[in-house]
Amino acid sequence: MSIPEIPWRNDVFASGVGNENEQPASEIESFAWQVRRKFFKHKLAVWGLVTTLLLLIIVLLAPWLAPHNPDEITEVFSAHPSFAHWLGTDQVGRDVLSRLIYGTRVSLMIGFSTVALYVTFGALIGMMAGYYGNWLDMALMRMTDIFLSFPYMMVVLVIISVLGANVSTIIIVLALFKWPTIAMLVRGNVLSLKQMDFVRAGLALGFSTPRILLRHILPNTLAPIIVNATFGVASTILSEAGLSFLGMGVKSPQASLGNMLYDAQSLTVLTEQLWLWVPAGFVILITVLAINFVGDGLRDAMDARS
Repeated sequence: MSIPEIPWRNDVFASGVGNENEQPASEIESFAWQVRRKFFKHKLAVWGLVTTLLLLIIVLLAPWLAPHNPDEITEVFSAHPSFAHWLGTDQVGRDVLSRLIYGTRVSLMIGFSTVALYVTFGALIGMMAGYYGNWLDMALMRMTDIFLSFPYMMVVLVIISVLGANVSTIIIVLALFKWPTIAMLVRGNVLSLKQMDFVRAGLALGFSTPRILLRHILPNTLAPIIVNATFGVASTILSEAGLSFLGMGVKSPQASLGNMLYDAQSLTVLTEQLWLWVPAGFVILITVLAINFVGDGLRDAMDARS
């Protein structure tokens, strides 16, 4: 006769499972509701969330919101802001506002795609190292140490210069050197979680390793992963802007916030044609600030000690 499956509660506070003094579920505020309540008390985090969502809506609707094709060359070069071109035109006659909208779209795509890639890989490495331990843990952690020892920006510049600068290459190369942080974070959480009673009970009931990892351990380590990923998006956007500003990022005519700054490096542009670089710099500032505020709010809301 098969043993009936026990419906495990996989909240972040899973260490409390099996406590005889546990309150009824109806009297306990769910962890998700606690996070939501504490997050919306953080005014800067709410502002960051609203700003980030607004930016995402703008870039998703870019084909309808942009007044011109971002690559279209008009007959007016370096024109001042006007009703025809709200933020003026650049040195080759392209509408700055349209390029700003599409550039933000590219920068956000690189930020979110890079984070999704390295968080997935890093979490997998961390779970395997923490759960299996022994020689596998040693091998994976030494590999992590090797990646952490590289001079990050120098190696990224070399690889991109060899492979060629494009969106796909930038995403892969940035993700290649950002996963170790997530791997070490997840490993530390798994090492403590696998000693808890609810994991031991799952092993005793014969649950498979993938089931224990994905349904019991992973949900209990999502909080630090989400917070780290949020800050990672902001960091990646800054990295892309820096690479593009150095001429090693997204190449023109494709617009990005970084290469808009790259195209405005001359002293004449910096002093006399502010519309060519101030909007791009302002969007980078607002985007990174908003995402970091969201990360601050999530970190405070998901802190079990509070």
